[in-house]
Amino acid sequence: MSCLIAAPCSGSGKTLLSLTLAAVARARGESLQPFKVGPDYLDPQLLGAVAGRPCRNLDTLLCGEEWVRRSYRWHGGRAERVLVEGVMGLFDGRGSGSEGSSAAVADLLGLPVVLVVEASRQAGSLAALVRGFRDHGPPRVALAGVVLNRVGSDRHHRLLAEALEAIEVPLLGVLPSHPSLELPSRHLGLLTPGELGDLGERQRIWARLAEEHLDLSRLWPLLAPPAGRPEQLDPIRWCLEQTPPAPPTASGPLPVAIATDAAFHFRYPEAQELLAACGLRPVPWSPLADEPLPENCRALLLPGGYPELHAAQLATSRRSLGSLSAAARAGLPIVAECGGLLLLGRELEDADGIAHPMAGLLPFSARRGVLSLGYRQALPGADGLLVRRGEALCGHEFHRWQLLPQPPIGDELSGGEGLWQLDGWGTPARSEGWTAPNVHASWLHLHWAGCPAIPSRLARAAASAVPLPMNAVSFSPLSG
Repeated sequence: MSCLIAAPCSGSGKTLLSLTLAAVARARGESLQPFKVGPDYLDPQLLGAVAGRPCRNLDTLLCGEEWVRRSYRWHGGRAERVLVEGVMGLFDGRGSGSEGSSAAVADLLGLPVVLVVEASRQAGSLAALVRGFRDHGPPRVALAGVVLNRVGSDRHHRLLAEALEAIEVPLLGVLPSHPSLELPSRHLGLLTPGELGDLGERQRIWARLAEEHLDLSRLWPLLAPPAGRPEQLDPIRWCLEQTPPAPPTASGPLPVAIATDAAFHFRYPEAQELLAACGLRPVPWSPLADEPLPENCRALLLPGGYPELHAAQLATSRRSLGSLSAAARAGLPIVAECGGLLLLGRELEDADGIAHPMAGLLPFSARRGVLSLGYRQALPGADGLLVRRGEALCGHEFHRWQLLPQPPIGDELSGGEGLWQLDGWGTPARSEGWTAPNVHASWLHLHWAGCPAIPSRLARAAASAVPLPMNAVSFSPLSG
């Protein structure tokens, strides 16, 4: 049985431990399936790159407990080793409770917990901290041991080891101070694998450091795959069995463009798998490279990412922005969330406050503001492209850029504000998003495994859409 790697709080080192263990598995030639608790995109990208297979999110709030069980057993049962990285602090869930927390997922899956503790300014107090996490609950956790981060010296190491020995908790090693373990980050999290040009060299160093400083004789058995018979039904197939199937396409899978580049890369792997299972063919499309929409494109998906960091380059992508506008006017289905929403606006300010023109389909400008973070309950007020009136959905919001609504002009979508009502712990309920027969645009991130009707509805809309003529795809400058 595998373990769940958790910590008292964010920044303690659980991602570092997860990456070093994944590097060891890669160096030993063993397959490892990584998982990440919660609604994260950046840690999973790094874990997936090091492990060599997509990292899967385990989020009971977004997807439900049954999906989490099935995903863990299906993917975990097809690898020699399994690793689950927690989110935030061990008991941090929705609001002040533990619902959806790492502890809740460990309890659901029966996983022991390895606690990573940042111990740079502790000695005997470590025992009180660890005892508290071991004995706190509900849910109660089975503590397999502790890995220490930022241990200052051999003397410091001995003090901490004695503190853990006094409460009979195994010390499973330390994460040493080393430049390769300093991971750069920005306002929403760690840099992506593509931005770490030395990731391959880091992996080799991580594997060596793990062999030297971690007690792998005790940690490695904690990375065993799920016990018992592997899950027999692909969770994607199981997911789509819960909703009416998409219509078959006589001409084969229909292409759907997915914005995929350094500006747009926040998406779960299940999104593409669900689209493919519904008869669509996901095709990567790079607005940053000023690419035209793919030939015969029937729908567009604009995921989150960092468009605010690439606003100047996006503004010069006249062919991409023009073909996006042409697709909207032609009635092609367009789905945008978080960063993808920013591409549809009138202007996007970069981090220096300089405004850059975007596609101009929605009447707003966007600039850096306060952080919006947390789970949200969404209640649609009307039938739309992806959602229906009265459905209750759970999503996640995480962004620093905020919208400044403006009166609509020209071809901009008007009267489409108010996709749904959002409500979350500690935040006032508000109307949010834009909706039209062919547009779904919102700050809210959804995991489609928790709302499987969405990819089926998108497939039906794509099947009835008329693709753009080639001259509109290859060159469609913005009006004006």
